Amino acid sequence: MKRLLALFQLFQNMGLRYVAFRSGYELQKRTGLLKRRFPTNPPPLPAGTLPSRAAWRAQEKPFFSSVKNRESFPLSKTSLAVLRQRVEAFYQNRFLFFGATWYTVPDWLTHPDTGYRYATTQHWTEIPDLSPQAGDIKYVWEKARFTFLYDLIRYGHHTGEDQSETALAAIESWIDANPVNRGPHWRCSQEITLRVLNWTFALHYYQSTPALTEARLARILTSIYHQMQHVAANIHFSRIAVRNNHALTETLGLYLVGTLYPFFPESTRWKKQGKRWFEQEVAYQIYEDGTFLQFSMNYHRVVVQLLSWALPLAHRRGDRWAEVVYDRARQSLRFLRACQDPTTGWLPNYGHNDGALFFPLTECPFRDYRPQLLALARALGEPLDYGPGPWGEEAFWLSGGTLAPAPSTPSESDSVIYSFEKGGYYILKDQRTLTFLRCGAYRDRPFQADNLHLDLWVDGENILRDAGTYKYNTDERWLRYFAGTASHNTVGLGDYDQMRKGPRFIWYDWVQKASGTWSQDETTGTFTFEGTFEGFRQLGAGVVHRRRVAKVPGQPHWIVEDTLHNAPPHLPMQQHWHPSEYFFTKYRLQTFTQAGQVLLPQESEGWYSECYGQKVPTRQLTFTTTKRYLRTEIRPR
Repeated sequence: MKRLLALFQLFQNMGLRYVAFRSGYELQKRTGLLKRRFPTNPPPLPAGTLPSRAAWRAQEKPFFSSVKNRESFPLSKTSLAVLRQRVEAFYQNRFLFFGATWYTVPDWLTHPDTGYRYATTQHWTEIPDLSPQAGDIKYVWEKARFTFLYDLIRYGHHTGEDQSETALAAIESWIDANPVNRGPHWRCSQEITLRVLNWTFALHYYQSTPALTEARLARILTSIYHQMQHVAANIHFSRIAVRNNHALTETLGLYLVGTLYPFFPESTRWKKQGKRWFEQEVAYQIYEDGTFLQFSMNYHRVVVQLLSWALPLAHRRGDRWAEVVYDRARQSLRFLRACQDPTTGWLPNYGHNDGALFFPLTECPFRDYRPQLLALARALGEPLDYGPGPWGEEAFWLSGGTLAPAPSTPSESDSVIYSFEKGGYYILKDQRTLTFLRCGAYRDRPFQADNLHLDLWVDGENILRDAGTYKYNTDERWLRYFAGTASHNTVGLGDYDQMRKGPRFIWYDWVQKASGTWSQDETTGTFTFEGTFEGFRQLGAGVVHRRRVAKVPGQPHWIVEDTLHNAPPHLPMQQHWHPSEYFFTKYRLQTFTQAGQVLLPQESEGWYSECYGQKVPTRQLTFTTTKRYLRTEIRPR
């Protein structure tokens, strides 16, 4: 019976189109029909399809990387030293994964954590995403995204030490090791598209170097063609079954490859379809208020990076997107800026974070969003000025080395309230502090059970924080912890999450009713957030969590009141807090019952994952009561 109810909910939540497509796709996969659609020996391109090196260069229009003057954006000695270290590490087969962890990766097929080596005799349809023996497949994909090309390009640009032979030889090495439609690197169309885009950046930057020979250019172009044939043939999987940043990446990839490589037989169709689909995905995935359907700061940054390619590359070729693309790009910029800590440029570690940074073009830390937001602002002609700093380099590269002075950013008052009701985000910026709350219903699939999560920042320190993501392919214990209610600064009922966890990324019993508001008292100036949602449907109908957060103006002082209604009486109310280590040195957190009695916390081992693949033990505080009200005060010691 439970299985039937789960299937009914899946149908209800995801819709007939999703269920029908996914069922048909799995049937094709199991019967071998999907495998036959992706041959391992595709027919060669017709003779004369590919241009000569001279003809290719002659037909090229300005690209991002028409940057020649090393003095136009000089790096500091410190930044150049860090960049040099990464380039030297590359020559030793060492790579920084997910912005966090160094691995030695001598080839394209060996998992650096488990040592498992994938076989290229296997068709991609026979390779699972999740395998206990192989480990998390993302660790094999990471190097093959070729983001290291930007290190080689930037290092060569800033030092004058040409890296073209190294970069282009690495591309050929991948082609040698990964025959068409065989092995792990043909498993995910988004990974394929990213690889093609990064190769494209390198091809344009190195187009005049002797290292780009006729034979090498032809070989790389042929591989790009076969890879994008794969993406085009599998595009409806991302557009229907996945429909998130994967679909945005792949549809944009079709448009850009169709535009930048007009000599491929399918280029006209790819360009036309890719443009139409990308516009549709932007309109669907980015809500009217600029929030994003994946409810993730890092995945929203992925979208920002895609838009920072889409806009200027179309404009330089006389093309223009539908107006909705520009509108949603501007609204995205507004939303992410509202969530951004002004001291560090960081955003809350909220939502899924798989370490993605598609086009790394600065020496800023992974968590610093200033480079990407500034690049998009420049592409839109929007006023945004963080002042001078390394975060400007990405905008410099994506503007083709013609970085004009930024329009002045309108100054904000000392206190600004933001409400993004479509996505369910409520933010207060009050002098030295940032108060971030999530309170939203779901019309698209949820990824974490974290309603009424509270994130607090003071002077650039994230004193109460989201626990993060850790990994997508790991033990069930970790999947449930990092995606569940207990890893967020909110309230749970016993060991139950706000929604019912299914396999992998699936949640049942979606939150359907939620609302929030900010107000300010005219006399005291106190800011007050009031939010409510109906959840815990697996425990019965009508269970409501209300949270009221009062913020003393100009002070790092908050009062949080949590109330539960219609909760099953046998389950205790549990208020979870995840303070940083810094919090314990400067701040205190005290919780009271409705009768005014001080409630002592249970301190347990929690976990924090700032970057994908990493987790560290932390001190988690949980206040438990059989009553249905708790009042918590957070203030300096």
